Amino acid sequence: MKRRALASWMAGSMMLGTVAAAQPNTPASETSAFAALVTSRNESVVDIVTLRLEREGNVYNDAVDNADIFPDNDFADRFALPLPVGYGANQERDLGSGVIISSDGYILTSAHVIADTDETQVRLSDGRRFSARIVGCDKRTDVGLLKIDARGLHAAVVGDSSKLAPGDWVAAIGTPFGFHGSVTTGVVSATNRYVAGSGEIPFIQTDVAINPGSSGSPLFNARGEVVAINSMIYSGSGGFMGLSFAVPMNLAMRISSELRANGKVRRARLGAEMQEVNPALAQSFRLPDANGALVVRVLRGGPAASAGLLRGDVVRAIDGVRIAHFTELVQDVAQRQPGTTVRLDLWRQGRAAKASPVLQEEVPAPSPKTIAAPVEWNDGLGLRLGELSRVQKIQLGIEEGLMVREAAGAARSEGLRPGDIVMAINDSSVDRIADMGRLLAGMAPGRVAALLVQRNGRRAYVPVPIPDRGAALRDSR
Repeated sequence: MKRRALASWMAGSMMLGTVAAAQPNTPASETSAFAALVTSRNESVVDIVTLRLEREGNVYNDAVDNADIFPDNDFADRFALPLPVGYGANQERDLGSGVIISSDGYILTSAHVIADTDETQVRLSDGRRFSARIVGCDKRTDVGLLKIDARGLHAAVVGDSSKLAPGDWVAAIGTPFGFHGSVTTGVVSATNRYVAGSGEIPFIQTDVAINPGSSGSPLFNARGEVVAINSMIYSGSGGFMGLSFAVPMNLAMRISSELRANGKVRRARLGAEMQEVNPALAQSFRLPDANGALVVRVLRGGPAASAGLLRGDVVRAIDGVRIAHFTELVQDVAQRQPGTTVRLDLWRQGRAAKASPVLQEEVPAPSPKTIAAPVEWNDGLGLRLGELSRVQKIQLGIEEGLMVREAAGAARSEGLRPGDIVMAINDSSVDRIADMGRLLAGMAPGRVAALLVQRNGRRAYVPVPIPDRGAALRDSR
């Protein structure tokens, strides 16, 4: 992921850099043995080169992104740039890493390395190159699985990630900035680290140097076993800052097995949203301790609702296993098969209670739908607009606005195009199709409507003349 913030997902890849120096207090013999063991695993590490074709092209956007918006400049002049001769689809090449998990060509990597690619190639440590087939990608856990047509490969030894503890030595091998086989070492900083916005992954946090080019690279323990797949970093600059996060190998292998068998991951759902119980909440809900998962929302028609769970319930155990942190419940449910009945021990209004929901299969949420405005080529500005859902507004970082679906007539002449967001007319905000119609109805032909338009996060007022509706209708007949 390329945004600068908490848990920067390095979409083009991430991680690793140079061989880390031995710690002063580490005996030289131990360091040498560890280095020899780790570097002997190099044959199981691969480079992944991907190609994405941007068929819409970014010629216009690139020109705008490199310049400030000047409100006094003409909108159409700034965006209607000529295309170069021979212009075709833009190509974006990225570099990542992966690890061989079977001798017949299955390769584990990060989902964000290979998702939505048009071409994927794998380069082995001996220099051989293979075209790779994407078996599956699970963006929820950032696990991706590739297959190449090869036999007799050096598969990595898979370790038990649940045995890792803070302070354990670990090492990564990958391709930072294209430097194949680079090794960096460090220690485990924490386990079961949940990062906001990264879903259900109980990350292994390390201080192993990770940089662009090694997303999907393996993390080895002191025995040379792969215990995690490097996935993301915490960065304010896009580079390594001492905080790296890896997907535990136990989780990655379980996901890869499902991808290999089904091409996707089937998940069970409880149908309730949870949050952590802290000491203050425990006191408020009269809990004996600050353990469990506090129910903040019960989804209508879901398993939790059918079993009678209520907002304010605290799930204390599932099938007799105590829940210390709400993420443990999330993990447990995600690993079960749809149709499974689970026994929940609850705390409700100061006393114990029980529920037995039957888990359902999680269905991917449909893409947010927008309500398109009627086409008004003849009696409006030439805009076909759509209303935005709450989720879309959050993604765009706006509180109101209408999305341009099509642009023709006066609006197109002034530079508007599909994907633009109309935020306001003059100083009046628009958030519904009715708002647009009401404001335009009060403007006489010949006047100019100043549309506040957002494109690629930038805003500018665009003057669009109000056409003669009668003349337009006559011309259309």
